[in-house]
Amino acid sequence: MSVAALSPMDLCMAALLVIILAALSFRMNLGLARQIIVAALRTTLQLLLVGMVLKTLFDHAHLLLLGGIALFMVTMAGWEVMSRQTRRLKGPWGFATGTAAMVVSSFSITCLVLTTVIRIDPWYAPQYAIPLLGMMLGNTMTGIAIGMERLTSTAWRDSDMIEGRLLLGQSWQEAICAIRKESIRSAMIPTLNAMAVAGIVSLPGMMTGQILAGSPPMEAVKYQILIMFIISSGTGFGAILAVSVGARRLFDHRDRLRLDRLT
Repeated sequence: MSVAALSPMDLCMAALLVIILAALSFRMNLGLARQIIVAALRTTLQLLLVGMVLKTLFDHAHLLLLGGIALFMVTMAGWEVMSRQTRRLKGPWGFATGTAAMVVSSFSITCLVLTTVIRIDPWYAPQYAIPLLGMMLGNTMTGIAIGMERLTSTAWRDSDMIEGRLLLGQSWQEAICAIRKESIRSAMIPTLNAMAVAGIVSLPGMMTGQILAGSPPMEAVKYQILIMFIISSGTGFGAILAVSVGARRLFDHRDRLRLDRLT
C-alpha cells in the first residue's frame, strides 16, 4: 500500500481548524490566540526546514554531518530545558545540567540501539538515527525540565524546612532526599502514563506513521514497543542524573543550602 499524498490544499484545510481555534480563543479572551498562530507558523516553517535538511542528509549521508545535526538538536533541547524552569541554576550550570543529562541518556541509548538492536549498515543511517534521536530528546527534554522545575521550585519554597533539617544534623542528601525523589517521580510520570495507555487509549505516533506508510501492523507494534522502552529508560536515567546534579548544586561543600545559586 502506498502513502496517500497530501496536497497544499489538504494542509490548508487542516490549518483552517487551527485558525478557527485561534478565533475562538480570541472571542473567549483566553489570551492564547497569538500563541496558537505563532506556534502553527513555527511548526510549519521548522518542519519544512527540517524536511529539506533531511532530504539533503539522506542523499549524502555522512557521519560528521549527522554529528553536527545531532549536536544542534541536543543544544536546542538543553536550551529548552533551561528556559522552561521558573527557578533555574545560575551561570553555565542552568544549561549544562540538563544538556549533559540528555547527552548521557538520550544520545548514548540511541547509539546503543542503532548498533546492537536495529543493526543497520552503516549504523548511523540518517533515516533511523535522526528520528530515534529526535524522539528520545523530545521526551527526555520534557522529563528533565519537569524534574528540574520541581526540584528548584520546591527547594525555594521549602527552604526553611530544608535548613531546619540541616540544623538538626542531617546531611544535605538527607535534607533534600524527599524533594529529590518527588522531582524524579514527577519527571517520569508522563512517560509512564503514555506507556500505560499505549494501544488501549491511544496509538503512539511512530506506530501510526508506520501503519499509514503501509508497514505490517505487527512490525509497527514491535518498533513502537522498542521506542517506548528506550524513551522510558532515557527519560528515567536523564531525570535521575539531572535532578541529582541539580540537588548537589543547591548545597556548598559545608552542606549549607545556597539559594543564591538560583535565579
